Amino acid sequence: MTDVIESLEIDRWSGPFSAELQHKALAALEAGRVVFCPRLAFAVKDEEAKLLSSDFATGKAKNISLDPAKGQVSGTAASSHEEHLRAMMERFARSSNQLVTDLFPGYLEGIELARTSYRPVEIVGRQSSPRKDDRLLHVDAFPSRPTRGRRILRVFSNINPTGKARIWHVGEPFEDFARKYVGAVRRPFPLEPSLLAALGITKGKRSAYDQIMLGLHDKGKLDPRYQKEAPQTEFGFPPDTTWLCFTDQVLHAAISGQFALEQTFHVDIAAMARPEQSPLRVLERITGQALV
Repeated sequence: MTDVIESLEIDRWSGPFSAELQHKALAALEAGRVVFCPRLAFAVKDEEAKLLSSDFATGKAKNISLDPAKGQVSGTAASSHEEHLRAMMERFARSSNQLVTDLFPGYLEGIELARTSYRPVEIVGRQSSPRKDDRLLHVDAFPSRPTRGRRILRVFSNINPTGKARIWHVGEPFEDFARKYVGAVRRPFPLEPSLLAALGITKGKRSAYDQIMLGLHDKGKLDPRYQKEAPQTEFGFPPDTTWLCFTDQVLHAAISGQFALEQTFHVDIAAMARPEQSPLRVLERITGQALV
């Protein structure tokens, strides 16, 4: 496997960044690598330190989530500290948005700020079904929120106060993975996307692309042999570091770690410098079909 991590010496959340640094980051990101910023820390304020406890999770959801449109926090059991949670997550959202728009100015007209998440629970020992188990190699796909080919870009920061790294496994290139399973993915029944949308099960109609991506997500996770034998590189992201990648393209598994913040963005393919590297264009080449 080629090197899956691209390190950048960035120590601030806003630019200006040099054209050389922007080009390096963009090429790595769109090629399906993880862009790692070992000197970029997200500072937790003194009044927020008490939030670094697994007690703030409900136990039903792995994340505490902030809806940017409504400003609502969900998934927490500590309503008395909700304002501090909201403030911390909103600050991370602003910081991440500034980083992404300054580092990738070409995305500015085609990017949407999506949910912010806080993950206070230790990954090791967390119980979940295989389809929801982040410890298994996967690409991201949303069952209820079709992207219709838009990219899923995520920014992560490890805010662990005890010195513990967040351990990831990063897998093979997306196209190699997709070719293993795309022929076995179920295609939607007639009127199925319209029915799911009408019933409110999905927020909008699934495209053929969304159907395939969900199938790839499930096929890979439910294949024990693949999980055991697939090429993968282990990497530990120490506390006070930040990393980002297109999680719809980078095969990844979160193996261990506690206390991380995550910001999701949706990026239009038209905003990419090299849209042919997107999962949509890769799958259209493999299948020989327009998928959106």
